[in-house]
Amino acid sequence: MMKGKTVIVTGANSGIGKATAAGIVKLQGRVIMACRDLDKAEEAARDIQQGTGAESTQLVVKRLDLASLTSVRAFCEDVIKEEPRLDVLINNAGIYQCPYTRTEDGFEMQFGVNHLGHFLLTHLLLDLLKRSAPSRIVVISSKLYKHGYINFEDLSSEKSYDKAFAYSRSKLANLLFTCELARRLEGSGVTVNAVTPGIVRTNLGRHVHIPVLVRPLFDLLSRSLFRSPEEGAQTSVYVASSPDVDSVQGKCFADCQPQVLLDKATDQELAAKLWDISEVMVGIIT
Repeated sequence: MMKGKTVIVTGANSGIGKATAAGIVKLQGRVIMACRDLDKAEEAARDIQQGTGAESTQLVVKRLDLASLTSVRAFCEDVIKEEPRLDVLINNAGIYQCPYTRTEDGFEMQFGVNHLGHFLLTHLLLDLLKRSAPSRIVVISSKLYKHGYINFEDLSSEKSYDKAFAYSRSKLANLLFTCELARRLEGSGVTVNAVTPGIVRTNLGRHVHIPVLVRPLFDLLSRSLFRSPEEGAQTSVYVASSPDVDSVQGKCFADCQPQVLLDKATDQELAAKLWDISEVMVGIIT
């Protein structure tokens, strides 16, 4: 189904990203694993190859640090130079509820990585995606978007910071980005859709403090209640590859089905405003 197609997966060295890369490889696709830690990415590539029996040429590791706009630009320059086509871009990487820190460019870390880094990445790869049409963009969000809102007066959380709110805000930004990008891509041959994978057992929650005495119980409950990375990746792989999604534009999927979002996630005026401000923040001149 994906033979001859090239797919970029950000954050492909662990969790849902690694499982997504494995799922694409099983469909005979070629995956560029865009990761910050090259050693972990190389190890993950070996695991995927051993687990799927994939050819070594189906997995390519490239460095991408979404907390650095310089790294994003360098990654895209390399891809554009070396790749004749790009069929799917999966914006998967994310940071969850980390302590207050800033990206290399001074943005609050969760907003900077989860939204702005992927915003610039997509912008820089858009011409290649258009030349490769029909092609797809998949944006990984979260149902926690429901608890977020966009405060344009404090996008970098300089006035106040709540790590849970900051994550929800970044995931709402992902959906608003999908909404506005879908509008801009009409008739281009490129589709963009979002995915909410549900609660998945990954290292995304590494910054969440769980008391030592409670951790064994939490681990036990997570195994029974949370999805495995493979289960969490199913919808990402579906939206990236299924013929059923060929002409679908601007939707959000969960469990391989389109979802109805809250109005704030599809507010076109809000989406357009966030887009314009994001362009300024990442230095896009239009």
